[in-house]
Parts: sequence; structure tokens; C-alpha cells
Amino acid sequence: MDGLDLLKKDWKNQEENLPHFEAEQLYKMLHKKSSSVVKWIFIISLIELSFGILLNVFFMDKQFWNEVDSIHLKTATIVIYIISYLITIAFVVFFYKRYRSISVADSSYLLMRNILKTRKVVKYYILFVLISSGITMMLFYIYTLLYTPEISKNLEEIGWISIIGIGFIAIILFLLFLWGVYTLLYGILLKKLLRNYTQLKNLDF
Repeated sequence: MDGLDLLKKDWKNQEENLPHFEAEQLYKMLHKKSSSVVKWIFIISLIELSFGILLNVFFMDKQFWNEVDSIHLKTATIVIYIISYLITIAFVVFFYKRYRSISVADSSYLLMRNILKTRKVVKYYILFVLISSGITMMLFYIYTLLYTPEISKNLEEIGWISIIGIGFIAIILFLLFLWGVYTLLYGILLKKLLRNYTQLKNLDF
């Protein structure tokens, strides 16, 4: 049990004689914890963005673009990456603004509102990553089947339905793995924010 839980327990046990300043102390501790959680959400998203950029710089060599061009997805790939980076940067900027907003929140109402907004947008961010990853992988998979001679000439023997079905299942399994990673990264932080929000609702200033 941490200091916040001990203070909250003591506050409830002595509610009738509790001085007002102890409720203020609880608010300050929740404010500090919430600010710290959102700061970590911002840091993790920034690391993720930086890591993605480094991977793309490392792998996007001349051979990569030749292979993408051979399956007629060069323009689409450029557009996908531009849109993806713009949206990701927008999320990172939002997380930073939420961190700043929580850091300067001067009332429990503002703090609770910022906590709810942060939780909602983190869920949108995870959903965006999963959907965009699934669409991109399926697009590349289908175009690779269509425009890779070594593969396309054997498609009639194996069957389109079987091949697409196998690819779809593989992509779903990968997205489930990705969802698990994001749940591990952000899920714990979101639970902490929810706990802080619940405790703030129980404060009576």
C-alpha cells in the first residue's frame, strides 16, 4: 500500500474530524501521479515514433523501393507513410498537450476532464495503429501475390480463397500480438489514470 492509499484510508476513517487540508493533500498527490502517468504516455509514444523512423531509414534502401515498385505500390507506400507519420505526430503532440494541461490543472474538475480525454485518445491511438497496420499488411500481401511472378503463376493451383484466407489469419494473429504489446505498454498506465479519476470523484472539498 503506497502513501496515497494510506492517506486515503486514514481520511475515510476520520472523515468527521478530517481537516480540509488533508483533502487538499490527497488532491495534490493525485494531481502529481496523473501528471507522471501522462508524461510516460507521451514519452512512450515519442520513443515509438522515433523507433519507427529509425527502422524505416534502415530498411528503406534502394532494394526496398525497387521491390515496392515491382508490385506497383511505390506511390501508395509513400502516401501511406506520410499520412501515418502525420497522424502519429498529431497524437504525440496531443499527449504532450494533455501532460501540460494536467500539470497546470487547478481544480479537480479540470483534472478529471483531462484524465478522461487522455484515456479516450490513447484508445483511439491504439485503434488507429491496429487498423492502419492491418490494412497496410493486407494491401501489400495481395499486391505481392498479384505481381510476383514466382507466386502468381502458382495461385491457380493453390486457390485464391485459400491463399487470402491464410494471409488474413496470419495478419489477425500478428494484430492480436500487437494489441497485446500495446495493452502492456499503455494498459497499465490507463488503469492508473482510471484509479486516479475514481479517487478524485470521491474527494469532497
